[in-house]
Amino acid sequence: MMSANVAVPSGSEKTIRAILFDKDGTLVDFNRTWFSISCELARRSAAGDDALAKSLLDAGGYDWQAEKFRANSAIAAGTVEDIVALWHPQDTDEQRRARVAEYDVYGVEEGAKQAVAVEALSQTLQTLKAAGFILGIATNDSEAGARATAAALGISDLFSGFIGYDTAARAKPYADPLLHFAAEVGVAPEQVAMVGDNPHDMECARAAKAGLAVGVLTGNSPREVLEPLADIVLPSIADLPDYLAGK
Repeated sequence: MMSANVAVPSGSEKTIRAILFDKDGTLVDFNRTWFSISCELARRSAAGDDALAKSLLDAGGYDWQAEKFRANSAIAAGTVEDIVALWHPQDTDEQRRARVAEYDVYGVEEGAKQAVAVEALSQTLQTLKAAGFILGIATNDSEAGARATAAALGISDLFSGFIGYDTAARAKPYADPLLHFAAEVGVAPEQVAMVGDNPHDMECARAAKAGLAVGVLTGNSPREVLEPLADIVLPSIADLPDYLAGK
């Protein structure tokens, strides 16, 4: 069995005691989960105008030719506040707050209902938990969205912390989500491994001086985008237990 005090493979004397996962694209299949949700939100934003809705989705980061969201785009990596600001720059502060609240409620409900887990999700998390690692989720979705999705997938009990864009002072790529998690579970930031599929996950890890930044290829970022920012890029979280065990 692997130890929960895993030496960082680079040879550093730091140890990894906790693992902080991004949600969408890392634990959840982003495109299969969020395409229809994003389409509905774009339709609402466009007041039913299909051509405008399609244009909004493109601006938000959907590549219609590739049929997937672009890496680090507003929808793939931003918060609902970022998306509303992009789609409705003319809104007053009051209008923007109301729209963010509406979209958040829809995202929480539908994000949980339509969540498609990545392969071997539960088995992988259970293996890591059994090894003694403290697990958490840091997402640019809302905290309620993270909790609802984890509950829908039956994995809530495996996590000790849920951090949304509305939990810490600032969302990823800032250090705040990782620092919040580390303080919450009682470990140093350098004892945390950050795992995610987008550059903002790796940037969060770097900003917080995390012990390890792990990119995964189950989301919208290709290897060549993640490698300059990550300590290691793995096909998926299913490869994480063996990697941390030094296999």
